[in-house]
Amino acid sequence: MVSKTDYSYFIGAHASRRRPALTRELTKRQYNAPKDTISLAEGMPNEATFPFELINVVLKDGTQFSLQGAELNSALQYIPTQGYPPLDRELLMTNGSQEGLSKSLEMIVEEGDDVLVQDPLYAGADIILKPFKANLIGIEQDQFGIIPKKLIEVLENCKSKYTEEGGGKMPKVIYLNPTGSNPTGGTMSLERRKEIYQICSKYNILILEDDAYCFLHFLEKQPVSFLSLDTDGIVIRFDSMSKIISSGLRLAWLTGPKQLVHRIELHIQSSNLHSSTLSQVLTESLLQHWGFKGLLAHFASVREFYKTRRDFTIASMEKHLKDLCDWEVPTGGMFVWIRVRGVSDVYEMLMTRGLKKQIVFVPGHAFMADPTKACNHIRASFSRTPLKQIDKAMKMLAELIREEQLLLRRKLDSLEHNIIR
Repeated sequence: MVSKTDYSYFIGAHASRRRPALTRELTKRQYNAPKDTISLAEGMPNEATFPFELINVVLKDGTQFSLQGAELNSALQYIPTQGYPPLDRELLMTNGSQEGLSKSLEMIVEEGDDVLVQDPLYAGADIILKPFKANLIGIEQDQFGIIPKKLIEVLENCKSKYTEEGGGKMPKVIYLNPTGSNPTGGTMSLERRKEIYQICSKYNILILEDDAYCFLHFLEKQPVSFLSLDTDGIVIRFDSMSKIISSGLRLAWLTGPKQLVHRIELHIQSSNLHSSTLSQVLTESLLQHWGFKGLLAHFASVREFYKTRRDFTIASMEKHLKDLCDWEVPTGGMFVWIRVRGVSDVYEMLMTRGLKKQIVFVPGHAFMADPTKACNHIRASFSRTPLKQIDKAMKMLAELIREEQLLLRRKLDSLEHNIIR
């Protein structure tokens, strides 16, 4: 694919001034150099000084594999910023998808920029953007993702505003969490993805596709990625092993146009040089041990594990919250997004009275493009809490909501009484 996109448009002034470190470039070349090359260029420690002789990994099914010799030495050594060379070099390995997202936004966004986000959005994106004083423009969504009509309305409003004012910049990036979205648990349909892609292509908007839950969907078919639809080179995609192998390994990667990936590589190069070599080699060995069929079998078992927990959680909510709340059944991920009836703002209810009852839910404010507005939504996670405690928490939440509704009615009655007097 030859893209006609002008990528300089998406690179902020600060990012455009970054230059590759010569030492890092030599490290990259050394991994591809002929075996008889003599190099005195590396500033690397000698592997003979590392205390590790063998790392033996035992899996839950009883099988095991080991890292030793040259493979272990590679796993403990510096590597090129892009990642462990035996892996696909077209990718850029990162310490979790959060790092990839952070470095990408740092490359694109300048102070005061408009940034398009789904509303509600993943809170981790918000904390990256806050220091830039970015203006988050939330796009309303339904169970199938952001609504194309709403996105067009926002973009046309921006165009009119900046035309009238004779200044300002159109939004140039949109952040999306399309599969098993955090916090809603919704998954964007293929038709919706195609519509959104066409709109972004028309308005020259870069799509940041954060798909950390793509292997954790509960649908019959694997959702189609924005990256696979990308014919114009306007998608940067973030993948992660955190939800399906180990979050502590911090193994993730991003894929996108080479011109932009190279710039993001410079950001990582200037901060932590490269992501964990040990994590990459360990995961590569695990995948070789499993094989492709074994990997797919693991994905299937993880999906079934979380689907069972989701089904239990929804059944518990049906039992305790049916007349108090509304929700959509999550099609992926680890969360359910709950709308409370008769309570306009849940913050004090959860953060004061809820904590006193020793039940903890996240107020929806944490995920809204404008967290200062009243919010009647709650995010509940079904990933780790024992099932009996999930049921107990939903029962206690129902009690808490009834108490809150009663308190609000009493306040309203008191107000009406005072007005009449």
